Amino acid sequence: MLVDLLGGYFFLFIIVKILGKTQISQITPFDFISALVLGEFVGSAVFDPEINLIKILFGVTVWGLLIYLTELTTQKSLKLRLFLEGKPSFIIHEGQLDWKELKKNHLDINQLQQLLRSKEVFSLRDVEYAILEPNGSISILRKQEADKPTYRDLKLNTIKRMVPLTIISDGEVITEHLKESGMDYQALVKLLNERNISSVKDVAYAEWESDKDLFLQVY
Repeated sequence: MLVDLLGGYFFLFIIVKILGKTQISQITPFDFISALVLGEFVGSAVFDPEINLIKILFGVTVWGLLIYLTELTTQKSLKLRLFLEGKPSFIIHEGQLDWKELKKNHLDINQLQQLLRSKEVFSLRDVEYAILEPNGSISILRKQEADKPTYRDLKLNTIKRMVPLTIISDGEVITEHLKESGMDYQALVKLLNERNISSVKDVAYAEWESDKDLFLQVY
């Protein structure tokens, strides 16, 4: 059983790496079921004395290959992509709920409101268009009167923006990000000492941005 568990664990890891991040980030109902079956091969086989490691690896390989070929096919063919992954549905069109699309996608008003709140929209009257994506998430376009103004709208000067860098995580310095920020270890320690922090290990999280002070969270 130990051999089967270790072998299945490492082989599943390799298969998931080959299949890519879409199994998690852009998961569709078909992907969800495929991932469950992939894990079930190992889970069920471990406790079956008639199934050895070779059979487990064979089952995982064939199923992983089928998923990979399916993903490859959907990238090449638009018709098969729509058939296997589904297509987006307009559930709000020009401010009006499309009841047929809601019913077709088995979505009720409470579920729709929950999806809207996840996009910081708390009233249906603020929505011009809402699109239910194949992976179950929602994309919205607010009405003009409810939309947030941009720098361009307010005619304000803009500056180049960059992604904040995590300098310290769980008490450990991320050397790559520290180097990218232009600081060295001594400069980081000096900044910590100025905040009355004696050791890097006392810091749970530290974030750096070029135009802001170092953001810190200690344990």
